Amino acid sequence: MKLVAVMVSYRLGGADGVAVEARKWEWALRELGFHIRRVAGEFDDSVRPDDVWLPFLAIDPAEGSTLDPKALEAALAGADLVVVENLCSLPINPDASTLAAGVLAEHNGAVTFHHHDLPWQRAGLPAPDGIPPRRPNSLHVTVNDYSRVQLEHRGFEAVTIRNTFDLDPPRGHRDATREAFGFARDDLVLLLPARAIPRKNVPAAIAFATELAALEARAVRLWITGPAEDGYDLVLARILADATIPIVVGRAASASDAYAAADLVVYPSTWEGFGNPVIESIAHRRPIAVGGYPVLDELRAFGVELLSVDDPQGAREWLVDPRPEVLEANVDRLRPHCSITDLPDRLAAAFARAGWEAW
Repeated sequence: MKLVAVMVSYRLGGADGVAVEARKWEWALRELGFHIRRVAGEFDDSVRPDDVWLPFLAIDPAEGSTLDPKALEAALAGADLVVVENLCSLPINPDASTLAAGVLAEHNGAVTFHHHDLPWQRAGLPAPDGIPPRRPNSLHVTVNDYSRVQLEHRGFEAVTIRNTFDLDPPRGHRDATREAFGFARDDLVLLLPARAIPRKNVPAAIAFATELAALEARAVRLWITGPAEDGYDLVLARILADATIPIVVGRAASASDAYAAADLVVYPSTWEGFGNPVIESIAHRRPIAVGGYPVLDELRAFGVELLSVDDPQGAREWLVDPRPEVLEANVDRLRPHCSITDLPDRLAAAFARAGWEAW
C-alpha cells in the first residue's frame, strides 16, 4: 500500500511561485512512492477527484466562508505525511494560518513545513502567535539559506532545499508567440515574467525599458505577464497610462514560449523568497537584468553572471555583443544546486534527517 502525502496551501495549481514549486514537490514525492492528495482554498487548475476544497483557506475567502477546523482535520486524516506549502509560513490569511496550526498540533503524523516566505519578511503583515508552528515530528524546509538562518535564530532547526528547475527545458515558439502578442520581427522585447504586485517593482522595469529605448535604434516593447493582484489593478492602470513606451500585459501559452519570444528579461523585484524567473531565464539561456533583493546574493555566490536594471548601457552592450558562452556557464554553475532531477534525493535526505528513514 502506498504512503499518502497531503499537500495543503492557500492556493494550488496556479502560476505563482508557491504553486509552481508545490507541483515539483508532488512529482518528487511520487518518485519516492507517495500517493498525493491536495487540500486548498483555491485550485487554479483542473480539480482532481480526491482534491478537497476548503474555501476558508483561500487568501481572500469568499463572502460567507466560515472557519471549519473539523473539515481540515478530516481532509488530513490518513496522511502519512502532510506538506504545508506556505500556509503556516506567511500569514496572508492569518485566520487560516492559525486554524491550520491548531489542527496540525493535534494531528498524529509527520509534517513538513515548506517555507517560501516568513511573517517578519513582509512589512505590514500580522504576526500571529504560533506561526511558524512548533510541533514534534516536524521538518522545516526553507527555499534559501537567508530564511533558514532566520528560523534557526528563533529556535527552529531547518534545512534548505532550493527551488528546482529543468535546466534544459524544451524550446518555445518564438515567432508564433511574438506574432500573437503583436511584436514585430525587429522589436526588442523585454519580458517581466511576474504578477503585477507592488514588490515586483513594475515602475523600475518601465524605467529600465525607457532608458534602454533611448539607447536603441530598434523599437523597445515591454511585456508584463501579469495579471495584477493584491488590489494593484488601478495602480497598474495608472502606471501603464503614464508610460512612454509600448507595454503589453498577458500570459503566453507556456513559460518556454515567453522566454523564447523575449530578447532580454527584466526582473527588478525588491523582495523574493527565491525568485524563480531568475533561474528560469538562465535555464532558457536568456540574459536577465535584475534588481537587488537579498536572496539574489545566494545565487550570485554560485558564480552566475547577471545584468543590472541600474545599468541599461551594460544591457545594451550585451545585446550588441551577446555572449552565449556566459549563458551556458551560468547553467553549469546552477546544476549542483537547482536541478529538478536531484529533488527526490534531496527530499529523501531531509526526511532521513528528520528520522523518517523508512520512506
